[in-house]
Amino acid sequence: MFDHLEIRVLPPGPRFPAQVRFWVNGEDLVEEAVGGSGPYAGRGPYVADALPAAGPSPLRATGEARRLELGEPDCTGDCCGILAVLVQRFGEIVQWSDWEVPWAAHTPAPYPPPELHFDAGQYDAEVARAEADRWWQVYS
Repeated sequence: MFDHLEIRVLPPGPRFPAQVRFWVNGEDLVEEAVGGSGPYAGRGPYVADALPAAGPSPLRATGEARRLELGEPDCTGDCCGILAVLVQRFGEIVQWSDWEVPWAAHTPAPYPPPELHFDAGQYDAEVARAEADRWWQVYS
């Protein structure tokens, strides 16, 4: 059974421009791994970086493994680290593995998310849909 990816763009707020969130199997991956509320609330990557208008998204999976930043704590990645994953395509499977998870010195080390496996067709279609949906540019 494959995992299911949904890419959502959150509108800009008072402190940050529009950002991308990744929902996997119905759960907000950034919120689960980085935290969703309080002083250590996390944020996803800025939409202009994750879904650039001038070229393909870094979310696209290829046969060459590369590290993809998915989020960071509100205090910035320089402080507590970032949420990052190794993305690679293996034929009709896109794999997210080898997680890097942020954590604060005053909390126990977090557990990384499990290795995820997406059907390449569903994954590619979701990335293409997110790249084509430019509603957020109205706010930029």
